[in-house]
Amino acid sequence: MIDNPTDLTLDELRLALAPAIADSAIFDGWTETALVAAAEMEGVDPALARLAFKREGRQTDAMVMVTAWIESIDAAMARDLPQEVLATRKIREKIRDLVLYRLDAVAGQEEAMRRALAIGSMPQNVRASLRGAWQSADIMWRLAGDTATDYNHYTKRAILSSLYSATLLVWLDDESEDKAETRAFLDRRIENVMQFEKAKAQWLGSGERERFSPARMLGRLRYPAN
Repeated sequence: MIDNPTDLTLDELRLALAPAIADSAIFDGWTETALVAAAEMEGVDPALARLAFKREGRQTDAMVMVTAWIESIDAAMARDLPQEVLATRKIREKIRDLVLYRLDAVAGQEEAMRRALAIGSMPQNVRASLRGAWQSADIMWRLAGDTATDYNHYTKRAILSSLYSATLLVWLDDESEDKAETRAFLDRRIENVMQFEKAKAQWLGSGERERFSPARMLGRLRYPAN
């Protein structure tokens, strides 16, 4: 139950209610039916819940619900894995732990995630979906202690967003014990990134900045060689 929901702002209410909507979305999809069921379960007036998940004054919007769910995962990750907790770990361990935290956070909600990805891929939602993926990658890198402000700031986030998306797709269909196949896939992708970062540093050190292609690297992460 959500304590004193009427005392929350609409932004706060969205984050508080989103995980329960995800549970309902497993069966009802990201629909008003799922929203109302979650609101009643959490002791929130359905009318207030509908208001919180409207987009620009229109009807209750599925993408607003999905975005709130992702943002609630971001917030939980930042709370449970702050910089000081990760500080002593190597960079690859930080990224691995952050990605696995996100996957573990939605364990059992695979169907809700499949439906969320389908909604995010709709033409009218692609921009919001990409913005959300970038924001999640940015939060992960900040928790990992990244302070880059040059073009590395952007390439790191683009690469991590692609790495997470590829790992998520493997996770959705992974029926191995404890998602072992997903964990192995993630470890391989992180190793690829670490090798790439070393090579990039050598290229840039020899004045080869113009030859670096983030798009080519993203393609390798999304469609890795067997």
